[in-house]
Amino acid sequence: MLEVEMKFRVADWTEIAAKLAAAGAVPEPMREDTDHYFNAPDRDFAQTDEAVRLRRIGIQNYLTYKGPKIDTLTKSRPEIELRLADGAQVAADSVRFLSSLGYRPVAVVSKMRQVFTFERGGFPLSACLDDVGAVGRYVELEILADESRYEAAREVLLKAVAEFGLTDHERRSYLRLLLEHSAMRTPAPKRN
Repeated sequence: MLEVEMKFRVADWTEIAAKLAAAGAVPEPMREDTDHYFNAPDRDFAQTDEAVRLRRIGIQNYLTYKGPKIDTLTKSRPEIELRLADGAQVAADSVRFLSSLGYRPVAVVSKMRQVFTFERGGFPLSACLDDVGAVGRYVELEILADESRYEAAREVLLKAVAEFGLTDHERRSYLRLLLEHSAMRTPAPKRN
């Protein structure tokens, strides 16, 4: 499967939430996502444009691999997501499993997320209103599509972007934004 996605910085969700409601999008309750990112023992994911994460949504756990982006406008990329058993012990065991294979923790990204779902052009489309704390507020539009339907999904996504008037495009991941924000806040070492 491909994740066909675009993300936009949005300071205030009021207008986009009203547009989503007018478009018939169904809101889910607000939730907290906690994403634990790892780097591989054999390559640097920052260089290869890949990601491995353990996502926790309440008691639910998901292990996800994201491959390199496949175009320069969207954040479209291969995605493999495995639903794991629920609970904190499964999450802790997953971290130990990855660590035993040589994967190293990079950072944890926490966000408050409200997902709206609707249909466009024969595709289920998700709009996520994400509050990523100091990194900011964003809207992500996403379609999960078979590789054979990538072009059609991308076209539907771009039409939805125009329909909702989203303009402040952000291609960097929340992980990259968090790492850059942390680097800006870390003082340089003092020299004697």
